[in-house]
Amino acid sequence: MDRSIQHYLRHIKSDLPAGFVVFLVALPLCLGIALASGAPLFAGLVSGIVGGLVVSWLSGSQLSVSGPAAGLTVIVFNAIQTLGSFQGFLVALILSGIIQLVAGFLRAGVVGAFFPSAVIKGMLAAIGLILIIKQIPHGTGYNENFGGPEAYSNESAYTLFLPIMDAFSSISQGVTLICGVALLILIAWETSWFKSHKILRLIPGPLVAVMWGIVYNLAAEKWLPEWSVGAIHLVNVPISGNISEFMGNFVFPDHSYWTNPQVYVVAATLAIIGSLETLLSLEAVDKLDPLRRTSPTNRELKAQGVGNIMSGLLGGLPITAVIVRSSGNINAGGKTPLSSFIHGIFILLSVMFFSHYINYVPLGCLAAILLHTGFKLAKPALFLEFYRRGPSQLLPFIITITAILATDLLIGMLIGVLGGLFFVIKANYRAAITLTQEGSSYLLTLNKDVAFLNKALLRKLLLHVKSNSTLTIDATKSQFIDYDIMETIEDFMVTAPDNNIVVELRELYGKEKLKKHQEFIVLKDASGHSK
Repeated sequence: MDRSIQHYLRHIKSDLPAGFVVFLVALPLCLGIALASGAPLFAGLVSGIVGGLVVSWLSGSQLSVSGPAAGLTVIVFNAIQTLGSFQGFLVALILSGIIQLVAGFLRAGVVGAFFPSAVIKGMLAAIGLILIIKQIPHGTGYNENFGGPEAYSNESAYTLFLPIMDAFSSISQGVTLICGVALLILIAWETSWFKSHKILRLIPGPLVAVMWGIVYNLAAEKWLPEWSVGAIHLVNVPISGNISEFMGNFVFPDHSYWTNPQVYVVAATLAIIGSLETLLSLEAVDKLDPLRRTSPTNRELKAQGVGNIMSGLLGGLPITAVIVRSSGNINAGGKTPLSSFIHGIFILLSVMFFSHYINYVPLGCLAAILLHTGFKLAKPALFLEFYRRGPSQLLPFIITITAILATDLLIGMLIGVLGGLFFVIKANYRAAITLTQEGSSYLLTLNKDVAFLNKALLRKLLLHVKSNSTLTIDATKSQFIDYDIMETIEDFMVTAPDNNIVVELRELYGKEKLKKHQEFIVLKDASGHSK
C-alpha cells in the first residue's frame, strides 16, 4: 500500500470526527458570509465545497481549512454593487485566482511580512465593525425593503448607520429574540466554564446557536405564531430533487464583463487582500499546530489561486485560508488535510440531500454568528492593547480603521500602510543619529544605516554643538552612510575652526564609497593652533 495512503488511514480516527466538527462550524459560516456579502446563499456553500475538496489537497498546509472568509465580505458586497451583477463579479473572482496563481509561481509568498501588524489588525477591526453595522438590521428583523439575502444591496456598507436607527424603531420580536439568545449562546460558549468541559468543547457554538433558532421557531409556529418568524427571515437555499436540479443551482460567470475595467480593479483587490488574509491565517495555524509543521507559502498561493478560479467558474465566493475553521480543526484533533477534505464532503452531501432542513435556519442565527465574529475582530481589548503600545502602534491602527470606514477596504489599507511607514521612518529617523553632551565634549553617534532622510536631523544636531568645544563623530556602529550625510559633515568641518570646534572622526570614511579627504579633518589644540 502506498505510504501516503497508509499515513492518512493511520490518522483517519482523528481526521473523521475533526472533519465533521469543522463542517458543523463551516456550514452556518458559509451561509452567514454569503448573507453579509449580498450574494446568493448557495454561493457560500459552493466556496466551502471547493475549499474542502480541492484546496485542501493542493495546499501544503496540514491543518489549514479554506472557504469563504468574513474578511472579504465588504469587498464582495461593494464589488457586486459596483459591477451591477453577481455573474460579473464571478469574472473578477476568476481573474483574482489567476493573479494568485501567478504570484505563487513568482514566489510572492513573503509579501505578508511587509505589512505592519498594526495595519493588518486595523483592517480586521474595521471589517469587524462593518460586519456589526451590516448585521444589526438583520438581527432585529428590519422589514423595510427586506428581500432576503440581498437586503440592503442598494446601500453602501458605510451608509448603514441610518438603517440601524430605523431597524431599532421597527423591531420584529421573533427575529430579535432568536438573534439575542443565539448571541448569548455564542458568548457563553467562549467562557472558561464551557471550555473546561471536554464534551461541550467538542460541540461548536455556532451549531448550538443554529439549533436553538430552528427549535424555537418550530415551537413558536405551533404554539405562539405571533412570536415566530416568516419565510422571509429564513435561509432560502435551493432544494434539489435530483442531480440535474442540483446542477441547475450553479451560477456561471458572465464573460461579457471581461471588457469592463472595474472587473480588473476588483480582481486585484480580491487577490491582494485574499492572499494577505491567507498568509496571515497560515502563519497563525502553523503556530497552533502541535507538531509545529511549517506550511509553504508559495504553494499556498497557488492552491488558493486554483480554488478561486474554480469557485468563480461554479458561482462561489472568494476563498482564503480561514483561522476560525482551522483552529476548530486543530482543537477537534485534526492531523492531516483529510479532515478538511471530509468537511468539504459533508457540505456537499448536506447541500445535495438535506437542503430542505437547512432552510429551517433563521437568518437571525446567522446574523448573531456574524455579530459575534465582528465583535471578536474589533473587541475593546484590542484597542486597549494598541493604546498601551504607544502612538507609533495606536495611530496606524486607528488611521487604518477610520480610512476603511470612510472610503473602502483597498484605499483604507493603502492609507494605513502609508501611516505605518510614516511612523517607521520617523522611528528610524530619530534612532539613526544621536547626540550626547558631557561638559564641553559632544559625541555624535551614527547608528547602523544613515540615509539622506536623516540629513535634516543631522543639521539640527550639529547646530547644538557650541563654540570652544570638542565634537567626536563616531561611525563605528554604522554600516552605510549616504553621500548627503558625508557632505553635510564635511561642510560642518570646514566651518568648525571658525567656532573653535575640534572635530575628531571614528571610522567615518570607507562606508560611503568616497575617498578620505584629509583637508577636512581639522584638529585644534587648546591654544587654537591647527595640528
